Amino acid sequence: MNEGLLAALTDLEREKGIEKEILFQAIESALISAYRRNFGSVQNVRVRIDRESGATQVWAQKTVVPEVQDHRLEVSLEEATTVRPGSIEGDIVEFEVTPKNFGRIAAQTAKQVIVQRIREAERGMIYDEFIDREGEIVTGLVHRTERNLVYIDLGRTEAIMMPSEQVPGEFLRGNERVKLYVVEVKKTSKGPQVYVSRSHPGLIRRLFELEVPEIHDGVVEIKGIAREAGARTKIAVWAEDPNIDPVGSCVGNRGSRVQVIVQELRGEKLDIIRWDPDPAVLVANALSPAQVTNVTIEPDTRAARVVVPDNQLSLGIGKEGQNARLAAKLTGWKVDLKSESQVGQGNWW
Repeated sequence: MNEGLLAALTDLEREKGIEKEILFQAIESALISAYRRNFGSVQNVRVRIDRESGATQVWAQKTVVPEVQDHRLEVSLEEATTVRPGSIEGDIVEFEVTPKNFGRIAAQTAKQVIVQRIREAERGMIYDEFIDREGEIVTGLVHRTERNLVYIDLGRTEAIMMPSEQVPGEFLRGNERVKLYVVEVKKTSKGPQVYVSRSHPGLIRRLFELEVPEIHDGVVEIKGIAREAGARTKIAVWAEDPNIDPVGSCVGNRGSRVQVIVQELRGEKLDIIRWDPDPAVLVANALSPAQVTNVTIEPDTRAARVVVPDNQLSLGIGKEGQNARLAAKLTGWKVDLKSESQVGQGNWW
């Protein structure tokens, strides 16, 4: 090893945070394999790199025996005492066996080990960075789409958005900047793999935390989210302080806050409703924008029987049942709707 490599190890320790001693040990281990591959696979050897000069030495380790059977592994007592006086049978004695051209092999091996360790260190740092961001929002550039997979450039690494995490009907253009929810970070043989989502309900939660200071500060709490990505989301919010309007805080002045989120979601409809500890009130609120006449709760079956004005029935059910379906998902109650005329005609549940 030369002075340039020693300087490189010092730089790596300073810039990449890889301890120089760990690199020395890794290079020594690699050199043992290199020696065995080139000069004798059977020998027990130890490689030592001088930490100051970079000089490399190879030492053969032999066992002291009364009668030598294999000169590569054994040594007689007489020969052993010439190297280490006082040796006895059973001792391990080392003899220097550094080949003349081993410096070239050492330099090549050191470079390979350094490159590998740099790669491992960078992968480790990327993993450490993104494992702490699971469940958080990241911003990335759409890189490419292959086989229904969307690859996102996050700067230091590339994330994958699986088909199940994509928003139905949403087309992402190349180099388009988007916000994504980090679903999972895995260690793989090729390095850390980051999986992101545009359809996860967690994306809604994090977007509101970004845009609504009251939610970020904990003054307003998100109690539940029900989402059908790309179409509609219902979010229930609550504030312990009666003087704070949780829905108004989320909507913002003239809708300024919620409009930012809707734009990020490409026009997905957002229903922000007030959470209430009373299940009947909560279900009525969750059916917004429909107006509700009466709600009867049946705790045993966790069913909510809801009566709405005749002209509100279709609105309460929603297109293809979406409004009622999301309300049920948000509240955890089975929602059954009937109009006032249906109930008046004796059409009960």
